[in-house]
Amino acid sequence: MPNAQPKGEFPHPQVRVVLKKLFEEDIAFQRTLGMRIVSFDPDRPSMRFDMQPGLIGHPVRKVLHGGVIAAALDAAAGLAALLAMMKKHQDEPHEAQLARFMKIGTIDLRTDYLQPGRGAYFVASAWVLRAGGKVVSVRMELENDSRELIASGSAAFIVG
Repeated sequence: MPNAQPKGEFPHPQVRVVLKKLFEEDIAFQRTLGMRIVSFDPDRPSMRFDMQPGLIGHPVRKVLHGGVIAAALDAAAGLAALLAMMKKHQDEPHEAQLARFMKIGTIDLRTDYLQPGRGAYFVASAWVLRAGGKVVSVRMELENDSRELIASGSAAFIVG
């Protein structure tokens, strides 16, 4: 099968380039946040963004805005859901794997704010609890540069 995923290499380097562009540049809000993929680990992918003045939600306390926290968790969860679906269908051509991105959408998102968002940078990671035929369930965490847990969450994505 042409362009099928080679065994042991996931995702394919060509696919990584496309995913980085999608998640870091093409999704305008993630570009605004400065989110960058730091791990394509299919068991726990992660994304990072730096603290910026425009992301502050409380002008006196200088902490990260709650909406930014939820958006970061949602982005990491979306990446985890997409990678889970790509892994589930890794014998398909790259184009078919990437076409799955167009079908994924958040249908439920819960964010638990555990402590104020302070730090020089933040890392959002996610892992899939279940990848069904139509819905993928995901858990997420956001840590700061000191590895303090800032928030956690859960999400469900429609995938088919």
